[in-house]
Amino acid sequence: MEIQNVLFAFGLTLFAGLSTGLGSVLAFFAKRTNTKFLSIALGFSAGVMIYVSFVEIFPKAKESIADELGQAVGYWITVLAFFAGIAFIAIIDQLVPSFENPHEVHRAEEMDLTERPANFKKLYRMGLFTALAIAIHNFPEGLATFISALTDTKLGIAIAVAIAIHNVPEGIAVSIPIYYATGSRNKAFIYSFLSGLSEPAGALIGYAILSSFFNDIVFGVIFAAVAGIMVFISLDELLPTAGQFDEHHRAVYGVVAGMIVMAVSLLMFV
Repeated sequence: MEIQNVLFAFGLTLFAGLSTGLGSVLAFFAKRTNTKFLSIALGFSAGVMIYVSFVEIFPKAKESIADELGQAVGYWITVLAFFAGIAFIAIIDQLVPSFENPHEVHRAEEMDLTERPANFKKLYRMGLFTALAIAIHNFPEGLATFISALTDTKLGIAIAVAIAIHNVPEGIAVSIPIYYATGSRNKAFIYSFLSGLSEPAGALIGYAILSSFFNDIVFGVIFAAVAGIMVFISLDELLPTAGQFDEHHRAVYGVVAGMIVMAVSLLMFV
């Protein structure tokens, strides 16, 4: 595998992960959260990931395994790997306490504070646990982005952009309670930034483990699991988060727009 491809895939993963820091910066400087835009953007991200998972990633995974093991066995393994990916990311979500869930909606106006709250220690702890929860959650996302980019450049770019959009509100979720508790923009940004580093870390560790025995079957299993992970992220996180802004229709329009853009971009390379 060429080193240029590996570096490019890692660069995309780094870009996606560090967008949590962008969310923190936006929270500092935005007077109000643009809920309409955020709902559309989250829906767009979900549309990209759902479409590409079912139309591009799953079929490629099935084809890769079927070429080695036959159509029937290949299809079974692909389906099992797909749902294993869903189970994997669902278990990670279950390990995060609900009161510290990083996908709870926060808004930029929450940053407009005149004094620290009385329970700032508890809030600070919540911010730290939110950062840790996001770090754990982003680990498989990093591997998914990296593997996709390593396999198909255009696919990797689309997924990296979708994951980056998804990570922006997570950065806000980390920065708001820490800033609220400490009054320090620097601390809020640093913890938000660090939580995003788990995404490229997931890419590096996953690649180091898998590269020694990477073949068509392993690729197919991982790719099918990646599809499952992205479908779960879209259904469990992106769409419900977009809906919490009371912009349901805009979120759906974003989903359709994301699917159209992804479809057109794939057609351009046929």
